[in-house]
Amino acid sequence: MLHSRVLACLPCLLLCACSVNLGGSLELGGGSGARTGSLIVGDEPIAVRAGATILSQGGSAVDAVTTTYFALAATFPVAAGLGGGGICIVHDGTTGRSEEFDFLPRDASGGGAYAVPGNVRGFAMMQNSYGRLPWQRDVAPGEGYAAAGFPISSALAAHLAEAQEVIRLDAALAAEFLDESGKPKAEGTVVSAPELAQTLAAVRVKGNDGLYKGEVGARILAYSQSQGGGLTVADFAAANVAANGTPQTLQMGSAFVLLPAQRTGAGAFAGALFDSLNRAQSTNVGATDLQASVVYAVKQALSRFAVANLPNDLGATGFAAVDGNGQAAACAVTMNGPFGSGHNAAGTGVTLARAPSSGPAGVASAFLTPVIALQGQGGAVSLAGAGAGGPNGTAAIGYALARLARGDTLASSGDIRSTGVANDTVNVIACQSGTCVALPDPAAHGLGASGDQGR
Repeated sequence: MLHSRVLACLPCLLLCACSVNLGGSLELGGGSGARTGSLIVGDEPIAVRAGATILSQGGSAVDAVTTTYFALAATFPVAAGLGGGGICIVHDGTTGRSEEFDFLPRDASGGGAYAVPGNVRGFAMMQNSYGRLPWQRDVAPGEGYAAAGFPISSALAAHLAEAQEVIRLDAALAAEFLDESGKPKAEGTVVSAPELAQTLAAVRVKGNDGLYKGEVGARILAYSQSQGGGLTVADFAAANVAANGTPQTLQMGSAFVLLPAQRTGAGAFAGALFDSLNRAQSTNVGATDLQASVVYAVKQALSRFAVANLPNDLGATGFAAVDGNGQAAACAVTMNGPFGSGHNAAGTGVTLARAPSSGPAGVASAFLTPVIALQGQGGAVSLAGAGAGGPNGTAAIGYALARLARGDTLASSGDIRSTGVANDTVNVIACQSGTCVALPDPAAHGLGASGDQGR
């Protein structure tokens, strides 16, 4: 039986949109588009601005998503902590090369409630292959936010309100995000994470070793052991990244869509949903009613994978960037629940993700849907984006792809529509007729920003 969370939103799927007012020259609200050759889009505005700044300094799309991720580790740890994992798709227009990086949170070899962290290793490997700026410059903004402080954004505030019971159970999280009365701190309140800043400094200087070895690694392992977790030295020594992988390719109209490979749950679910959407669109009814096609495809995919009992918040987020040299990168990361396990490894500022097998939020990885669409096989990028947080995030990115495939213009956030579920989001960069536009989820609190400003 399908979970009520999914069934309740199917009738209004992709229709429940609202405008978001985010002033400023680089910012993109729900009803407008920032059009340039170098763009980034995501769920949390402070981190997106950091990625846009890196683009303006000559960084590649991969530099931008790497910077955005490490900034999110400070400004949006509910979904993008150092203890989590994810998937990225990269396409390099200069070489024609497309590559997938899988670094999902996985169960520890000794079992327990804590996942093996994959994000730092995954972004380091990707940045080493496709970055144009020094690694240190990509990590530094996140370190700065953690050390000097940042104002709680509306995006983070919405999650804090829902996750306060989780936050109360950890002293470090409570000290950062709850006020003296035990309620979530208000939007705009400046908070900081000094221990996280120290860990990010170690990652900035030492790369992977800054997290997985030395003092930080030892503290995480000791904390895990003291709390009955099964993280081991061998877990931290393992590569835990499937790189040099070929993304799954699916044709939608004239577009060739790169999405996670079938070896991942994300690729299996998205592939099934997009295939059902393609078949529905080929019918007379589907050809004229895209919404009906998407609803049909969601039902088919959920039924096939027996999805049930989904938590309200799976602790996931997606973001994407394109640069002026034809490189595109799309990423989605997760903590397997809001703030993951809800436990901060003492002395590190690292919130550990929940092990996939330790609860229903472990299915979060199946709904990470970073995609890149090309104008014909080997052509230019026509879309880079990500759905995350649940099946409707995957459905919403499928909707955007289907509109693009049939020749519709995607010029405003209203053109991609909302997921209809607060914690499922979709963020898209669409490139048509030589112009790109960044479109954040119209019902969320995200941002699309230009990296061409100030060049």
